[in-house]
Amino acid sequence: MRVLLSGLWICAVTIASCYAAVTFGGGFFSKSTEPYLEGLQYQKLAPINIPMVADGKVQGYVIAVLVFTADAKLMHTLPVAPNAFVVDEAFRQIYGDTTIDFRKLARYDINGRLAQIRARVNERLGSDVVKDVLVDELNFVAKREVRS
Repeated sequence: MRVLLSGLWICAVTIASCYAAVTFGGGFFSKSTEPYLEGLQYQKLAPINIPMVADGKVQGYVIAVLVFTADAKLMHTLPVAPNAFVVDEAFRQIYGDTTIDFRKLARYDINGRLAQIRARVNERLGSDVVKDVLVDELNFVAKREVRS
């Protein structure tokens, strides 16, 4: 009988201590409520091959590798990643630029072009997500240098 009563006593004390730990120790085991500071997120894009057409013929290809920085908090709230928009806008800007002529090389306002890409992408996304567009690589390959 004594063993049975001591067993019941041990079970009651164990249940009471578990209840007290869960009820009163909740603040001890909870996660900290400090806000997570999200800054800028860097996204490197895949290489873009842009044909350069002059006089009705492909003269060569511009190969561009771009990187953009974006507000990480806003990127997580967007339903669509801005990567495709940056690639599309870069392609449109470079392909549609009639001032680029690789037969007569001249300086090119790359800063202005990158600012236009950023502005157009943010306009299309409806918020100021993309903070900066950077050039990682920019090359021109003439058509005669492309392997068959």
